[in-house]
Amino acid sequence: MYGGDEVSAIVIDLGSHTCKAGYAGEDAPKAVFPSVVGSIDQMDVDDMTSNEKNAAVDSKNNVKDSEKGKGKRKLFVGSQALGFRRDHMEVLSPFKDGIVADWDIVDSIWDHAFRECLLIDPKEHPMLLAEPSSNSQQQRERTAELMFEKYTTPALFLAKNAVLTSFASGRATSLVVDSGGGSTTIAPVHDGYVIQKAVAFSPIGGELLTDCLMKSLESKGVMIKPRYSFKRKEVQPGVFQTVDIDFPNTTESYRLYSQRVIASDIKECVCRAPDTPYDESSYSNIPMTPYELPDGQTIEIGADRFKIPDILFNPSLVQNIPGMDNFVEIAPSVRGLPQMVIESINRCDVDIRRELFSSILLAGGTASMQQLKERLEKDLLEESPQAARVKVLASGNATERRFSVWIGGSILASLGSFQQMWFSKAEYEEHGASYVQRKCP
Repeated sequence: MYGGDEVSAIVIDLGSHTCKAGYAGEDAPKAVFPSVVGSIDQMDVDDMTSNEKNAAVDSKNNVKDSEKGKGKRKLFVGSQALGFRRDHMEVLSPFKDGIVADWDIVDSIWDHAFRECLLIDPKEHPMLLAEPSSNSQQQRERTAELMFEKYTTPALFLAKNAVLTSFASGRATSLVVDSGGGSTTIAPVHDGYVIQKAVAFSPIGGELLTDCLMKSLESKGVMIKPRYSFKRKEVQPGVFQTVDIDFPNTTESYRLYSQRVIASDIKECVCRAPDTPYDESSYSNIPMTPYELPDGQTIEIGADRFKIPDILFNPSLVQNIPGMDNFVEIAPSVRGLPQMVIESINRCDVDIRRELFSSILLAGGTASMQQLKERLEKDLLEESPQAARVKVLASGNATERRFSVWIGGSILASLGSFQQMWFSKAEYEEHGASYVQRKCP
């Protein structure tokens, strides 16, 4: 259908935290930007000047436009557009519980990726899209419809995240532990197919850890000031004074988004998974690590460096963090990583369990945390059956761990043997959107 290397397929991985997009065959995505958007209701602000470069996408169908009436809204996509504070701008995510709930936002994110980041015309490139392992038939048909009807792309393929991660490490069978922004999913892959009945899911992801860190710092009296809320001016050479600026019209969701950006950086810089399960007494006199906030104040972070990452292994730790009440109710039902891994493997066929134990792959942004691999391996060795040879594999390169889904897609879409697998526009017109189930298992 397509000839060899001339395909130049586009690979898109829309994750719960960032969207990755780029050309198949390259080793890293060209564009990486947040998968949330800023939204301004046109009802509130009719006198807004539209000098922003970001083409706003009008809401065509009244999918939850806003509670204030079905006005048009203007969407701002990309790190630059979101970094710029605007009055009444809410920060919205297209996902609810890991499933796309707002297709307008997804549409605007794809549009931004094609037109602003990659500068391509989607009519000319086949698209390989990564999708969550638990994607429903309805979601897949909707994706196919949008891609073929609106972007008139020549061909499409939907591949499961876990399968792509597995391909990225050159394996057809593995157990993929994908810990991203919104959640952690554990999916066994056998011969390039996800074993659906054994997929385990946990709502603990990088964003929850970031929230815990923020609340924990607040309880110690550290307030993270968003970057837009102050100016630094030089009083004497080398001496700066911070002047607070007040923006009464900033929405709560934008303030939180801006604080999260900083908190997430603190988490990535200082946190690491502890070698042994966390307990207050043994970590109370641990040396502090300094971190300088954007407004110039330096904070010291002690036991939190180990406590926050350990929530992945022991979710009940959330109960000791003030202000995380909404999560505490579900915490007892959430299992730690090692338990989920073993449970998932036990739901698989006996014949492949050994192979899965010996190739556990770590993927996703949260999985690139220091010492996570060593700690998971240690815990699994203690809890798994004697005969199992436990091996946790993770790319030494943090970029590869973060983008493993995208990299797998890039490898897959550039294989010569894959080219007859595409779901083409002609097939879509002949059989309709439901044919995607047959073409993309």
